[in-house]
Amino acid sequence: MDFEIEEMKSSDWDQVSLIYKMGIETDNATFEKSIPSWDSWVLNHLPGCNIVARSGNKILGWAALSPTSKRKVYSGVMEVSVYVSEECWGKGIGLALLKKLIDLSEEKGIWTLQAGIFPENEVSINLHKKCGFRIVGTRERIGKRDGIWRDVVLMERRSKIVD
Repeated sequence: MDFEIEEMKSSDWDQVSLIYKMGIETDNATFEKSIPSWDSWVLNHLPGCNIVARSGNKILGWAALSPTSKRKVYSGVMEVSVYVSEECWGKGIGLALLKKLIDLSEEKGIWTLQAGIFPENEVSINLHKKCGFRIVGTRERIGKRDGIWRDVVLMERRSKIVD
């Protein structure tokens, strides 16, 4: 499948939000239950590290970084999000997005990337492992989704080039 990875634009938001909605509906991608507005999204994500996989005018997937804390000491620690349209699963789009996001993060001086993944989402755990993430541990009963306590596998990747 041919696609390009590009910076996410506001004009991509309708398609990006549909892919996000698909992820929400799996019940294994996020605790979130609703899609934010574009303006809210921009405020909560690292500029230059919001990307899409595009084939022509179609968005196939997206990835983004968001700060883990407002404290300066954690300014080089970001949380990773990667979502791929269901029709494109298994085609290498998630891997390409995550690799590009890692490169962009290192260009911006980010030293640690982390991901919180539901243990049932084995595909995402394996994707992150392919990109050098390691499992730090499991945060047990960290939050509720639809009234049910859920665990989250905490994964991290420490840059080998950013000090």
